Amino acid sequence: MVLPPIADLTETLAGWQTVSAALGYDGKAYVLLIESVPEREQGMFPQTELKNRIAYKALIVDPVVPTPYDQPENPSDQVLGEKVRIEEIAIEGESFHYHFLQPLGDELLLVGSRSRYYGRDHYDLNAAVFGRDGSVRRRFLVGDGIQNVQTTAGGLIWTSFFDEGVFGNNGWGRPVGESGLIAWDAEGIRVFTNSEANIADCYALNVVSDEEVWFYYYTDFKLCRLSGPAALPSVSFLDPKIAGSSIFATDGRRFLMDNGYQDRGRYVLLRTDDRGGLAQDRMIMPIREEGEFGAGLRDARGDTLLLFEGGKLYRTTLSELAEAE
Repeated sequence: MVLPPIADLTETLAGWQTVSAALGYDGKAYVLLIESVPEREQGMFPQTELKNRIAYKALIVDPVVPTPYDQPENPSDQVLGEKVRIEEIAIEGESFHYHFLQPLGDELLLVGSRSRYYGRDHYDLNAAVFGRDGSVRRRFLVGDGIQNVQTTAGGLIWTSFFDEGVFGNNGWGRPVGESGLIAWDAEGIRVFTNSEANIADCYALNVVSDEEVWFYYYTDFKLCRLSGPAALPSVSFLDPKIAGSSIFATDGRRFLMDNGYQDRGRYVLLRTDDRGGLAQDRMIMPIREEGEFGAGLRDARGDTLLLFEGGKLYRTTLSELAEAE
């Protein structure tokens, strides 16, 4: 299936480096830009606190088709043809290295993947909440080694962790993310800590709503569903029989997962069977006009898949891909 782009951001990206592109709970795409990529320490390790202050730009891409009477609320907003509205928010003078951007009510959440522990009560606060005017409102810690961040309409912040966040690095003897998955409230207070799945590395996260969260983890390579209130959810597992997948979309009955270690450019469609398990249906390979998707940015929320490549955003759903094949 050839996917048309929902937005060509090439001109908007001029002079900036793209850090991440992700879906929000509101269906909009959130693209984080940085004016220049900070040098790595010793050529290997990403900085947390930056040596020089730097500027970020948040792009909020709304795929809702505007009417001819719609006008941008802010002078910096753009309406591109009949497809999308883009809001730009400048965040200047920051000294922390951020990797993730998500909506948090009327505010924006920026999170850095890494946090260094220096000593008792002395560590990097790697989450910051900003107003839509670009001013910082509050900062707090959400742990080192963050793999993904997704927020909810109710103000929850879900953070998943890769292996260094689970087992410890950057000075953390007992890391914050040792459980592999945590939910926080909008003030940075812990609401949920995983205790059901033995996570060594949380490969993929899909926060559908305040009361439905899916994740996929190493080493079991299982899909886990949390349903109900975050403080005390019900837990269930499915085995997709795929090793090393890094993204998946789901409508609750069907799953679209990348083919893992075998081929991340191809996706496997799976369906729940009569026995409550998962059965593989077929392979699906979305492409763009220029050809196959490469190693661009990807994200998934519920049944929706977001792809970013060559300065263009692509958005599709599990149903669209399944019905097109």
